[in-house]
Amino acid sequence: MTDGLYSQLFAPHQCSEGTFLDCGSRGLVTYRAFLELASRQAKVLRDHGVASGDRVALQAQKSVEALAVYAACAQIGAVLLPLNTAYTPDEVAYFLKDAEPRLLVCDPDAERALTPTAQTVGAATLTLDADGRGTFADAAQAARPCADIVPRAEDDLAAILYTSGTTGRSKGAMMTNRNLVSNARTLTDLWAFTGDDTLIHALPIFHTHGLFVAVNVALCAGARLRFMQKFDLDAILGALPQSTAMMGVPTFYSRLLDDPRLDRSRTADMRLFISGSAPLLAETHASFAKRTGHQILERYGMTETNMITSNPYKGTRVAGTVGMPLPGVEVRITDPATGAPLETGERGAIEVRGPNVFKGYWKMPEKTREEFREDGFFVTGDLGAFDETGYLSIVGRAKDLVISGGYNIYPKEIELVLDTMPDVLESAVIGVPHPDLGEGVVAVLARQADHNPDVDEIRARAAGALAGFKRPRRYVLVDALPRNTMGKVQKAALREMFADAFADVHAGPDAD
Repeated sequence: MTDGLYSQLFAPHQCSEGTFLDCGSRGLVTYRAFLELASRQAKVLRDHGVASGDRVALQAQKSVEALAVYAACAQIGAVLLPLNTAYTPDEVAYFLKDAEPRLLVCDPDAERALTPTAQTVGAATLTLDADGRGTFADAAQAARPCADIVPRAEDDLAAILYTSGTTGRSKGAMMTNRNLVSNARTLTDLWAFTGDDTLIHALPIFHTHGLFVAVNVALCAGARLRFMQKFDLDAILGALPQSTAMMGVPTFYSRLLDDPRLDRSRTADMRLFISGSAPLLAETHASFAKRTGHQILERYGMTETNMITSNPYKGTRVAGTVGMPLPGVEVRITDPATGAPLETGERGAIEVRGPNVFKGYWKMPEKTREEFREDGFFVTGDLGAFDETGYLSIVGRAKDLVISGGYNIYPKEIELVLDTMPDVLESAVIGVPHPDLGEGVVAVLARQADHNPDVDEIRARAAGALAGFKRPRRYVLVDALPRNTMGKVQKAALREMFADAFADVHAGPDAD
C-alpha cells in the first residue's frame, strides 16, 4: 500500500457490491461498478498521453461519469483540475494556459470555444454532458480497464483548485494526497460517519465542499451518497426520510425552512445536518432547531486548507461560531500587522498549520512564501477570535472576499471587467447581506464626468465576461467613490451605505 489517494480511499472498495451512489431515476451504482467505470476512464487518460503528475482539466456537469474522473486520475497518479461549470471560455482559457493540462474534458456545448486554447497548450479535448454522454464516455465504454495503480507519495499532488486573489489573478492551490486523505479520515471520525450512513449530496463536485469533503468522507466510511445533480427542494424533502446526513450551504437550509413540509417527522431518521462554505445566520440555526429538533453543525474551511474547525458532533453547537480546531490542526489568532499571537477574545488574523494545509500555489513560489509564516502557519486572510471555551468566530475577511450562495467571489476580478465599461470611471464591488445567498454582489460605479453609464448594457457585457455567480445583482451609480487620506477606496463605508440593497428580496427559491 502506498500513501496515494487511490490506495487509501478508493482501492478498499474495489470488490464491494455495496451501493456507493443512489442516483434516483438513474438507479444505484455500486462501489465496484463505479471503480470499474473509473478504471476504463483511466485507460482513456493513458491513451491520450496522461502520465503520473500530468493535469486533467474537468469542466462538466455533475454526473456519475464526471465524478469517476476523480477516481481515474487518482488511479494513474494524474492531477485533477476541477473547474466551475459557470466559468466562461475566457476564464477557462486562463486556467488551461496556467496549468497546461494534458487533457480537457468539457461539456459538448463548450467544445468549440475551448478546443483552440486547449490545443495551444498541447491538450486533447473530449466531451461529457450532464447525462454522462459524450466522446469521453464513448471512449471509456470501449476501453479495457486499466489494471495497475500508480504508486504515489503522500506529498505528491492530487489536485489543483483555483481560487482568485485580490490582485485579480487566480491562484492554483496545490492539494497533496496527504492533505485530502488526512482531512477525510479526521472528519469521518469526528462526525461519526459509518457504512450505515446515507449522505444527501446536492453540492457541486468542482468545489472542495462537494468533492473533497462530502465524497471523501463517504469513501472513507464506505457510506452511500444520495447523488443529486443540484439542489432540488422536492427531491431533498423526499430524500430526508431515507437518509441519515446532509451537507449543504446556508442557502439549502433557508430554502428548506421556507417549505412547511419540513418538520420533525420528516427528519426523524436524520442524525446530522452540516453547513459550510458561507456563514450560517444564527436565526437560521435557531429556526431549524425549533422546526426539526436538529442543531445544524457549522464548520470552517477554505480551498487551501480543506476543513480547519468544526462544531462538535457530541457537545454544544454554538450558533455564530465555527467550532474548535480539528484534531491535529493548529489554529492561532495573530496581529495582522505584526504576526504576533493574540490573547483569547482578541480579534485578528486566522492562521492554520496541519496536514490539511496545501503545498503552495502552482507556479507562484513568491506568493506561496508571502502567505506562509516561517514556522509553517498559513495566513488564511480571514479575521476571527476564540472565546473562552475555545470556539472560533469568523468576524471578517481581510481580503474583501464575498461569499454568495457558498461561492467565493473576489471583487477585484469583477472590478477589472467593470472598469472597462463605457462611461465608467472606476468601480468598487462589495458584498452586502442577502436573505437567501448570505451575501449579494453590489457594484458601485463612479461615473465619468458628465456621463451616465448604461446599466443594462453593462449588465449584458458582464454576462459575457463573468460566470453567473460572480455577476453583480445590483448596480449603483455615484459621482465618486469614498476614499481615505491615503487614497484607498473605503469599502467598509460602501458596505454600510448599501447594506439594505437587498431588503426587498424574499428569501426562498424565487429569490433575486
